[in-house]
Amino acid sequence: MSKFMLMAGGTGGHLFPAMALAQELGRRGHVVELMTDHRVESYGADFPASAIHIVPSATPSGKNPLLMAGAGVKILRGLAVAAGKLRASKPQCVIGFGGYPTFPPFLAAHFLGIPGILHEQNAVMGRANRALGRFANVQALSFATTKYADKFAGEKVVTGNPVRDRVRTVAQTPYPPLEQGGEIRLVIFGGSQGAKALSDIVPSAIATLPPELRQRIKLVQQCRAEDVERVAAVYRDAQINAELGAFFTDLPERIAQSHLVIGRSGASTIAELTVLGRPAILVPLPGALDADQNNNALIMEAAGAGWVAEQATLSPQSLGTRLTTLLTDPATLTKAAAAARTLGQPHAVEKLADLAEKLSGTDASRMEKHS
Repeated sequence: MSKFMLMAGGTGGHLFPAMALAQELGRRGHVVELMTDHRVESYGADFPASAIHIVPSATPSGKNPLLMAGAGVKILRGLAVAAGKLRASKPQCVIGFGGYPTFPPFLAAHFLGIPGILHEQNAVMGRANRALGRFANVQALSFATTKYADKFAGEKVVTGNPVRDRVRTVAQTPYPPLEQGGEIRLVIFGGSQGAKALSDIVPSAIATLPPELRQRIKLVQQCRAEDVERVAAVYRDAQINAELGAFFTDLPERIAQSHLVIGRSGASTIAELTVLGRPAILVPLPGALDADQNNNALIMEAAGAGWVAEQATLSPQSLGTRLTTLLTDPATLTKAAAAARTLGQPHAVEKLADLAEKLSGTDASRMEKHS
């Protein structure tokens, strides 16, 4: 038995793959602890760790020298706090999942001589991971082609992006047939935080569909709490069967039962869509410094598993036209679902756990099993 310290930014995109690894390491009899920031309170209530450590961190961005200095002081304080917690915990290995809250503890682990793995969820290596790349023993990648990964000389292993047990449980659910005149199930969500743009555009787009399509639709949409009522009003006026909520704990099961997903293209979303094998209209988050969501979405589109819709040019009319085309063409949706599944990495978590065991010196007899 070994002890592992997982390190992740406090949003769903970083915490979900960390949670998946924690579940797998727990099944193997290991002890898992987590280092993150205060945002874990929103997503980490069920995180399977024996201890959760909140470490000070900051994002060193912007041109204001006072803000930069403040961020630097906070990062130094995070290094000191993390070092103290690591000395007390004595993990055999650390695994970082990106986000600036990973920076102080991962760097502290390096200074203390604790081996570490950096996991990159996106097709573009994040800035925190780029800053930490030279301190990692191994880089675990989700995509064979990952921008910026080649600049680091260390070992690289394509593991895929781990998905939670809840996703894996329903991963073999067959794509539901789209029967003539039958129910059409849609799932719309904007990542763990929701997306105002989808609440602005999607309901109005669905309202433009022909009446014979609208009456067949049954949809689930994740909205920000403050948007739920206005979105509900649009669907009521269009006589759409819609279930809305600020957060759905059973979203994987709902995606598994869906015919089409409309959402952002964050790393966890892509990982879950491909393991579940569901087609999607992907609206990358605009304005990201490294265009990570756009690169993720383009991989899906290139495989024939989805369609990229740029938010800047997306309107209710254009989305409504695309939906009408897709929802009246079951063969295209079925083919895209199969293509999505070919991209899935259902054994990503086993591969990453094998790497962690190998680096920690734990019996790695499971190595190669999932290659």
